Amino acid sequence: MTVLAVFAGLPGVGKSTLAARVASALPATVLAVDTVDFAMQRYSVTEPRPGFAAYGVVAALAEEQLRIGHSVIIDAVNPVRAARQLWVDLAERADVPLRVVEVVCGDDAEHRRRVEARFAARDHDGVPDWVRVLERQAEWEPYLGPRLVVDTFLASEPVAPVTAYLRPASTVIPEA
Repeated sequence: MTVLAVFAGLPGVGKSTLAARVASALPATVLAVDTVDFAMQRYSVTEPRPGFAAYGVVAALAEEQLRIGHSVIIDAVNPVRAARQLWVDLAERADVPLRVVEVVCGDDAEHRRRVEARFAARDHDGVPDWVRVLERQAEWEPYLGPRLVVDTFLASEPVAPVTAYLRPASTVIPEA
């Protein structure tokens, strides 16, 4: 059965890594807002509300994938209720279950190390440094409602439980 999964969390917590691993296990298509946002920057596409169009493009692509029966994982920070509502509306239009996976890194020193390593390894604008991540954290609106919270610092092997959470109940195969 088709599902729309939203992997949300601050930059550097491990969303993209986890999304890719879970997508392989399901299978599912991963659509990352950062990928669209970076491509728009490379082609000098500017917008009055940075990031807004990237969410819209990803939503449009996700809708097409859901329409042909593919499960989709959205990889995006989703810091505020308005961004999250986009996915609620999409799941309703597509008549598919929505599953939210809130990804966190429970150790601040490790989170900072990941952010700084990622920032140093990139040669394009848009990858936030630690100061920008802290600013995003201050803007973060707590999630309300059902979700699975995954701490990538503590979870030794999060793929299996996340995959089980994303599969609708009718498709979960019990262990023998």
